[in-house]
Amino acid sequence: MKKIFIIFFLSFLAVNLKAQDNTGEQKRAAEWVAALDLHDTKKEERIKTLIFNHLVAVKEWHNTHPASTVPAGINPVTGQKLSELDRTIIADSAMPDTVHNTLMNGLREELDAAQVAFILDKYTIGKVDFTMKGYKAIVPDLTAEEEKVIRAHLEEAREMAIDYKNMKQISAIFEIYKTKSEAYLNANGRNWRQLYKDYVNKARAEKAKK
Repeated sequence: MKKIFIIFFLSFLAVNLKAQDNTGEQKRAAEWVAALDLHDTKKEERIKTLIFNHLVAVKEWHNTHPASTVPAGINPVTGQKLSELDRTIIADSAMPDTVHNTLMNGLREELDAAQVAFILDKYTIGKVDFTMKGYKAIVPDLTAEEEKVIRAHLEEAREMAIDYKNMKQISAIFEIYKTKSEAYLNANGRNWRQLYKDYVNKARAEKAKK
């Protein structure tokens, strides 16, 4: 009887600990949905469930597929050895597409485009607007068409980035699309390297005056 009780207690404890482990995901889902100010309790619950399930799925995949599951090797584009970050991104990118699609299809069914973007910004701490602001500072005469193309790249990065666990990974995903944006500028008559150099020099000069 004592042995049965111990097994039951350990099972209960494991379930309880698992629930506690997901408290952060529950809190984030609740806060993000509350910020939408929907005034529709049933809809709020459906969206909270979608986000919570996605956050937990991403976390559990990440925790059960560490960098060590990806063999050490080289990046076939650069020839450099894969870093620890590279390997975690490769491991996490193998998560089934259904996890991403379930969230996105659900959000698009429940919300309008601006509200979906709002939730994705919560996942990525507003990196689209923050990065866009940086491009406008570096390229003061950025055209409307250039801004449209770059923002599209960054929004694509944002949607991809929601399937990654931490900010280092999310930032790395954005770097992929920033590289695409800078290649686009170079291909359309800009010199990104010079623009960035001029921006840094100007910032240093202004700092020196203070």
